[in-house]
Parts: sequence; structure tokens; C-alpha cells
Amino acid sequence: MKKTKADSVSLKNGKEDILLNYSELRKAVLVLRAVNHKLRQRMIDLLEENKRMTVTEIYVKLRLEQSVASQHLAILRKAGVVQTERNGKFIFYSLNKNRLGHISDIVEDLAA
Repeated sequence: MKKTKADSVSLKNGKEDILLNYSELRKAVLVLRAVNHKLRQRMIDLLEENKRMTVTEIYVKLRLEQSVASQHLAILRKAGVVQTERNGKFIFYSLNKNRLGHISDIVEDLAA
């Protein structure tokens, strides 16, 4: 794998070269690292089932300390896996399905 000046990565696949956008690849790595944790996977599953939840609902359901739940949600939010919506004093978390779909496409391109 080598980085070119045009901010793309060229991978050799037999006789073919696969050209990937370097910044998109780095974003995909950030997401994959974020979801490669059992607790965060449980949070994703919970949000998939319930569509949107507050941090309180999440930590009660998973039997966690509030600070632990908040730290893991912050990692998922930074990676773009979850999005937030403020409603009064409550912040609701939900999955960013567009982002997950985009990363899934990048992973499929790499696996092909």
C-alpha cells in the first residue's frame, strides 16, 4: 500500500491496482475501531432495537455506570456511528445508518 500525492491509496491485487481515497479509508478505520468493542456493539444493537435512546436509558438497560456509557457513546459519536438530537434537556442517540452504509461499501470494496 502506498500513498500518492493525490490523497489516494493504491493497492496491488494481482495484476490490478485498486485506488482508494486515503481520507475515506482513514474514516473507515476510525469506524471499524469504534465498533470493534463488545460493549459498543451491545450499544449499537440496543439502538438498532429502540431507534433512539438517552444515555440514561442506555446505561440502565446495559447495567453500566453513567460515565462508562457516556465515554463509549462519545467514541461512537466521534466515529460518526451514532448521531445526537437534543430535545429540551435530553440528548437522544440514534444510529447513523448512512454512515454505516458508506463504511460497509468501503469494506466491501477492500474485500473484493
